[in-house]
Amino acid sequence: MRALTLWLVALVVALLPVGAVAQGVADPALRAKADALVAILDGRGAYDAYFAASFRDKVPQAQFATIVAQLKATLGTPQTIESLTATSAWSADLVVGYARGTASVRLALDPAAPHAATGLLITGTAARDDSLAKIEAEFRALPGASGFGLYALGDGKPEPILEYRADIVAPLGSAFKLWVLAELARQVAADERHWADVVKVGAPSLPSGVLQTWPAGSPATLQTLATLMISISDNTATDTLLTTLGRAKVDAMAEGAGGSVPVMTTREMFALKGDPALAKQWAAGSVVGRRALLVDHAVKIATTKLDMSVFAGKPVAVDSVEWFASPAAMAGLLDRLRAADDTTRAILAVNAGVDPGIAARFRYVGFKGGGEPGVLSLNYLVQAKDGRWYAATGNWHRADDAVNELRFAGLMGRALAVLAAR
Repeated sequence: MRALTLWLVALVVALLPVGAVAQGVADPALRAKADALVAILDGRGAYDAYFAASFRDKVPQAQFATIVAQLKATLGTPQTIESLTATSAWSADLVVGYARGTASVRLALDPAAPHAATGLLITGTAARDDSLAKIEAEFRALPGASGFGLYALGDGKPEPILEYRADIVAPLGSAFKLWVLAELARQVAADERHWADVVKVGAPSLPSGVLQTWPAGSPATLQTLATLMISISDNTATDTLLTTLGRAKVDAMAEGAGGSVPVMTTREMFALKGDPALAKQWAAGSVVGRRALLVDHAVKIATTKLDMSVFAGKPVAVDSVEWFASPAAMAGLLDRLRAADDTTRAILAVNAGVDPGIAARFRYVGFKGGGEPGVLSLNYLVQAKDGRWYAATGNWHRADDAVNELRFAGLMGRALAVLAAR
């Protein structure tokens, strides 16, 4: 599983006040380069001349063209730079106006002439004159299968504000890691474990994450593992936590939260998808049969060389070798996490998973997403400025082709923006 982001190139800039341009912080070349971005985003500009070699090495033109096409499919034709807020002399936050909406963009330039772009980050999209009705209509128009739920959280069960296929289970990708976090929080609350407990990092899985490169048996606290699991979707951290907490207990948490069992480790999922015979056996098996499969093939799964190329093409067994829950069930899980301790909520909030401009409209944003080719799931726990709590959870999957990450992330971001304006 990979962490779901909209990064084109890692770009870290210090944000300055909105009035920075008027104060003369931005170099004049920054405005010119920003204006030229409209043609680039329309597919008409000179990619090689606009971007520095360091950017082109990380984001080949074909990959960039795919992202540009996704934006245009969602928002229409790019038309103008609606606003520019300098964050330094050579970087800025932009709002790019499209025919049907806007895209928030962070741009960084090389200070040396000809000031080629060294960083570009799409932080979010928004539609013009938006509404929940429009968002629902766009969910219904997604090819494949999708589901969505927006809920008010309080003393009782989550109260639906808007639902579309919210009771239909769907693949979660790495969002299943919320079950692991919830079980860890439960064990901490029951004084069975403590956030500062130290365990040894287990067998490496595939990225996303960093722990797969650490020396075998490296010590780490449970809080460190949980933070890596949620914030960057570290698969090795996840597997270490799942085995430490106990599969039976994580299964009980998942089942109680309306999820599928048995809960695979990420290594198990990779191994099953990479072995057509095992994947077929898993798909045909009952819960008891699947548990037996994991036991019977434990040595093979633990020692097999995992192959990332399994995910290089079309979706693989997304309707069977996955973790499953409905949007309504995920909202209930988020509500459970809301009621957990401060550390749990702080872990959820490390990566907001949404346009910073939208996140700033809330007092709190917790997030966990998940995805693989053909699967996307985004799940948000938010607190409005007035103190009220909400859950927004959505999924989109198709077995025949990849899904448009920008389109789906934009839909979920728009739902949060509409919610913030309520």
